[in-house]
Amino acid sequence: MLLMIGRSAAAQDLPAEMARALTEEGLVGAVWATVGPSGAVATGAAGRADAALGRVLADTDRVQIGSVTKTLLAAGVLRLVTTGRLSLDAKVADLLPGIRLDNPWNATHPLRLRHLLDHTAGLDDARLHDVFSLEPTRDTPLLALVANDRSLRVRYPPGLRFSYSNLGFTLLGLVIEAATGERYEAWLDRHLLGPLGMTRSTFEFVSQTGPEADPTLAMGHFEQGVTQAAVPSVLRPAGQFTTTAADMATFARFLLGDGSIGGTPFIAPDLLRAMGKPAGTEAAAAGLAAGYGLGLGRRDRHGVVGLCHSGNTVGYRAMLCIFPDEDKAFFVAHNADSETADYGRFDALLIRALGVAPTPSPPRAAFPPGLAGWAGIYVPEPNRFASFGYLDRLTRFVTVEFDGTSLRLNPFQGPTRELIPARGMLFRATDRATPSHAFVETADHQGVVTDGLQSFQRIAIWRLGLLWISLAAGIVGLVGLIAAGVLRLVQRSLPRSAPLFVPFLAAVSLMVPIPFFFGQSFLALGDLTFVSGLLAVVTGALPVAMVVGLWRRPKRVEACAMIAVLQWSLVLAAWGLLPLRLWG
Repeated sequence: MLLMIGRSAAAQDLPAEMARALTEEGLVGAVWATVGPSGAVATGAAGRADAALGRVLADTDRVQIGSVTKTLLAAGVLRLVTTGRLSLDAKVADLLPGIRLDNPWNATHPLRLRHLLDHTAGLDDARLHDVFSLEPTRDTPLLALVANDRSLRVRYPPGLRFSYSNLGFTLLGLVIEAATGERYEAWLDRHLLGPLGMTRSTFEFVSQTGPEADPTLAMGHFEQGVTQAAVPSVLRPAGQFTTTAADMATFARFLLGDGSIGGTPFIAPDLLRAMGKPAGTEAAAAGLAAGYGLGLGRRDRHGVVGLCHSGNTVGYRAMLCIFPDEDKAFFVAHNADSETADYGRFDALLIRALGVAPTPSPPRAAFPPGLAGWAGIYVPEPNRFASFGYLDRLTRFVTVEFDGTSLRLNPFQGPTRELIPARGMLFRATDRATPSHAFVETADHQGVVTDGLQSFQRIAIWRLGLLWISLAAGIVGLVGLIAAGVLRLVQRSLPRSAPLFVPFLAAVSLMVPIPFFFGQSFLALGDLTFVSGLLAVVTGALPVAMVVGLWRRPKRVEACAMIAVLQWSLVLAAWGLLPLRLWG
């Protein structure tokens, strides 16, 4: 371990506090690195490398960092831009002529390289099959991801709004391959990691199992210490990277520098300084500094603002943050991916150990005139996953309320957030140090509320209300059909010729696949298996069964239930959710 000279008391207490936090959060282990002024580095580790074997985790052990990979991949793209082999303004259609892009706004908003780096391409994030699949190998071609044209539909004018996309960064892997003529992993290992001196890092696939198993790679874990070895992914440019705490400190020092290595220019300083600064979006045009740019996001947490990227992959979580104004940075990686642990607690400990000065908040301003007119319901536009559009429309909406003295955002899921006026139409959430939200009116006079990383567009309440009425009617109809069918069975009065028989059978069949899902790995959730095929069959049969039941002229109450289920089925089909096909 390379220790910083003259460490603060907080830094000296860090190992014990990190170990205590691991225990209290139910996590397995963590490695970390801090970078102080003048490049002084300290690394540390706590916990276990493998819960099953009990091996102690060392700060020299390798870990996987999930989406923090995007920052490193972006640096590789910026290296190609610096050398003139790529341009941020290049059209993706020209860079990847073999890939079809469905961009309805191509004439005015062509998809450019910068948009992929900024997550403003308007692309879907990924399909279920791209994330949860045991089919890919370490050598699966990246083009396998874009074999289905549906993945490459541009859903919003490129450049205007942030929408996180693993697909976009996978396309960047293809761009690197097209520009260099070799696999992106090999080129980046040799031309990015090599010059940086990151000798124990690689973009190549590394696992704890198999003929090339790496014994120094910490085992991944889920809740209760369940172990999980690394698995290949077709999204690998967006999240496949193996490294150490010391190597990530080396990378952080480079990001804090002037773009040179040993005095030799490597990445143009203006490109390096643009990382973490959103450009071209509606939010940026409104003056909101919060957002994402060229592989880094501006993160306002724990009273300080830094340029950061988080990551999670099978069995791991990670965070990289740099604070350019103070010449400080930290990296932390956990070999456990938990849905309940507070990972932000570890970020706060590292910030305190570094002694990062709190970011001053702007003085409270007066509420701008006309704010009452912004009250209403807002839905994600665009939402992150195209396949979850229906669920996001129903459950991720927010309401804006203003009573003349306080402005509140009320998410359907989550606590209410009060917004404090900063300047103009910029506002600051009470748990943020700087302006965190902007209210924007689009060119077609649509109201938008954005935090730089998600935009919510106003919607008429009746449009959302119809979706909820459809959902409620469908569920009531299903429950009613099942209840009526069970009652008839008890009474022994449900012959196969009865109008209720086929709809009842179809409704009950929806529950048949559920127990089978517990018998397969969740990592195969997006693969075509017996259970996913069965789910597609029973959901696809639902509207057909309702039509059959109605054709047999059921009783009025039963007919109403069938109509309710049928209309819901048609709505789900319109949103691409029926039949429910998890693969492809």
